[in-house]
Amino acid sequence: MTAITEYRGVKNLVYAEVTADTENAYTTGTVKPLAGVATISKATSSSAEAHYYDNAPKIVITSQGSDEVTLTVSAIPLETYADITGQQWDSEHGCVIEGPRTQKSFAIGYETKRTDGSKVYVWRLKGAFSIPDQESSTENDGTDASGQEITYTGVETVYAFTSTGKGARSVVVDDSLGLAQTGTWFAAVVTPDTIATRT
Repeated sequence: MTAITEYRGVKNLVYAEVTADTENAYTTGTVKPLAGVATISKATSSSAEAHYYDNAPKIVITSQGSDEVTLTVSAIPLETYADITGQQWDSEHGCVIEGPRTQKSFAIGYETKRTDGSKVYVWRLKGAFSIPDQESSTENDGTDASGQEITYTGVETVYAFTSTGKGARSVVVDDSLGLAQTGTWFAAVVTPDTIATRT
């Protein structure tokens, strides 16, 4: 019988710039912390439509759009904000100069936990960040405070990985199966070609 569990817990939200995604290569930069994470939710746009022949539905055509990943996080450090949104970072003065964006793609990684204590590790391989929402309000004698919400729009890689012969959107590992190496999950972006077997 299948165990009944739910998701309860998320941590270790990190990101890395996708430095190349072509027919010949997929490479990424250094993995960096993004911010403290409160919630992560994903919705994938998709459609299915029946096509009729001989007055009856005979085949179904399906399509899959982008992944919309909504991240509710703590206040994003300004240097990280500049990096993920393609804004200028003035390191001499410690400030973001907002203006025209430089388009960049990123991979994001994180860890979720189920109610039975088992963990699921995720790397989403290519996407872009929106400009995050931010709200600041006056201080009072309560505990009111606010973080930020940012959307990551994920797509499939151009590069077709050797192990699958296809592009990929993400690598998701059920750690309770004890098959994949997760001890170094956040050291570098894990792809279908670089995922290691647990020894």
